[in-house]
Amino acid sequence: MVSVKALGVSDATPVEPVVVAQPASGKPVRKSAHAHHAGHRERLRQRAKAGGFVALPDYELLELYLFRTYPRGDVKPLAKSLLTRFGSLGGVLGATIEELATVPGVGEGAAMDIKLLHEATLRAGRDKIVKRPVISSWSALLGYVRVALANESREQFRVLFLDKKNQLIADEVMNRGTVDHAPVYPREIMRRALELSSSNLIILHNHPSGDPTPSRPDIDMTKQIVEAGKALKIAVHDHLVVGREGVASFKALGLM
Repeated sequence: MVSVKALGVSDATPVEPVVVAQPASGKPVRKSAHAHHAGHRERLRQRAKAGGFVALPDYELLELYLFRTYPRGDVKPLAKSLLTRFGSLGGVLGATIEELATVPGVGEGAAMDIKLLHEATLRAGRDKIVKRPVISSWSALLGYVRVALANESREQFRVLFLDKKNQLIADEVMNRGTVDHAPVYPREIMRRALELSSSNLIILHNHPSGDPTPSRPDIDMTKQIVEAGKALKIAVHDHLVVGREGVASFKALGLM
């Protein structure tokens, strides 16, 4: 008898027979579930190579990535569970390690790998807006803030500190809050701007509800920050509110 370990899988992995052919003898030929999954993995890799990653639906793209975390077994159900739990591929990447761990089958290794992918995506987006005037790279900026904030489960307030040429000096989280509120302190924002020798700002925050429409408290808070900046000759170019449904610009809406 061939042992489970000889098949290259752990004792915890059930090896179920899969019928693959009917020879002349009339007895079905069987192969292990491990071999079946290995064949599926190779077929998916070949499809990705032939048609490009863009041709894969989100669950298969995530499945392909999870192959690296789980060398054996069927990870398609796990990929689909993650998408169901968080609503989208962006939602999966934006989830915290603790949130990812609530999905059955996601261990610490998988959660860390998913967050690694999110951080790499975020840094790639940031590369498009550094060392160039942010306000002239608006589409790249919007793409970056969507990755950074659109799928956050709690409200987060952050500031893009810019120099005199409107080039990015720093992107810093100033505060994190609850599902619908993050405390904002204009003095702290201006103090940090002076420390960084920042002449211009773009302020950002997200709406975990998904709707980026500015609220009355958002509008009042923005006015306070703008007024605080005037006294120090620090300009606030815009306030962007980010949600899964899009990005709202205070300047475009005539709110500042």
